[in-house]
This record gives sequence, C-alpha cells and structure tokens, in this order.
Amino acid sequence: MHLVGSARRKTKHPAPLIAIVGSDGSGKSTVGLALLAWMQTQRPTAFCHLGKQTGNIGRAIARLPFVGASADRKIVSRSSKARDEKGAGALVSLIIFVLSMRRVFRFLRMRRLHRKGIAILTDRYPQAGVPGPMDGPGLVARNPSGFIARFLTRREQGLYDWMSEYVPDLVIRLNIDLETALLRKPDHRYESLQRKISDVPKLTFNGAPVLELDSTEPLETVLEKARIAISDVLKQYHEVL
Repeated sequence: MHLVGSARRKTKHPAPLIAIVGSDGSGKSTVGLALLAWMQTQRPTAFCHLGKQTGNIGRAIARLPFVGASADRKIVSRSSKARDEKGAGALVSLIIFVLSMRRVFRFLRMRRLHRKGIAILTDRYPQAGVPGPMDGPGLVARNPSGFIARFLTRREQGLYDWMSEYVPDLVIRLNIDLETALLRKPDHRYESLQRKISDVPKLTFNGAPVLELDSTEPLETVLEKARIAISDVLKQYHEVL
C-alpha cells in the first residue's frame, strides 16, 4: 500500500468524497461495490459512476450482426481524428462534446447528493490534466481547425477544469498490467487498454491524496488496504463534527 500526497488534508466538503480510478479491467466496480457496502455501515453513502460509458456503447455496436464490425471501425477512425493536431470536424467535435456533457450531468447529480451530507464513493473521476480516455477532455487537439471545433474544445476544457477543482478527499488508484487487463476484458480493444493503463499513473487530481494499490492482488487484500485509508478519512470528518 502506498499513499501519495497529504494523508490528512483540511476538511472542506460536507461529507467524505472517495474516488476509485483505474483502467478497464482494474476492478473498479467490484472494489467499489464492496467498499460501498462497508461504508454504508459507517454513514449514509452513495455510489456514483462518473464515466461517460461510451466504450459500452461502442462494444454494443460492434456486436451488431452484419454491420457492427464496419460501424465500429468507422467510429474508431472518426474518433481518432480528435487526437490529430487539427482535431476533428464540427460534427464529430459536437458528438464528443455532447458525450462529455453526460459526465457533467452525472457530476452535478453527485454534487447535489454530496451537499446533503451524503458520503460519496465514485467509479471514475473527471480530471483536466491528461486529455483522453482516462476521464479527461475528449477534444484533445490543442489547435483544431474551424470555429465550431475550437469553441467546443475550449468549452469542454473549461468544464473539466471546473469539475477537477472539486478535489476528492482520497483517490484509490487501482494499478494493473496490460496482460491481466486483457484477460479480464477480452472484448476491449488492445490499443485502448494500453493507452488507459499508460495514462493512469499520470493522473494527479489536483493534489488529492492517492492510495496506490495493485489490483492483481487478492480482492480481500485490496479491500483491506482501501478500508484502512478510508477509515482515516472518515475519522477526520468525525473529528470535525
């Protein structure tokens, strides 16, 4: 177990806010649901998924008979243009922006629950420092061509900057190797998983304390280390009351 950042930060939220992050296959949902059941014995807690879940949509399209594989290739091709220096065109930029708004709406719902004093445990968390699939801005080209693409890129970046200012009390980072992730998620694209795994260590979450965990360890070992770190956060809020 390795904790990066301040283990005791000044309490600013109305209730604890814990984020679980990691690439696909790292066990975020499994770990999150187990920790949720435990946290709910400590205080009222809600589990919020803050991802866009566009990967689920893409995989569903790819499984469609006859046209699925072709449609999936076209989506990947068009999405990759957003990472070019000039960026995507107006239509693709608009689609990516709308999908980012899905995350914003989920984030706003989480904030409403949090303001009521409900502890929050999240699967994924928006960050503005590393554009791309690890919960960062989807319009990653810094010099897109066309007024609409430029406007949407700036607007999306502003939304991610705003969301990332709401710093979690603790980030639980589940680290995993590519081979294990592919075994757990055989329906995922190799290149996508590879990029996510390489991006995970780069995420800083505006200086939030980060608990580094090896998700290839037995589940109960991972959960025990996470519960110890979360207990410290819960204790801080109990001291404030």
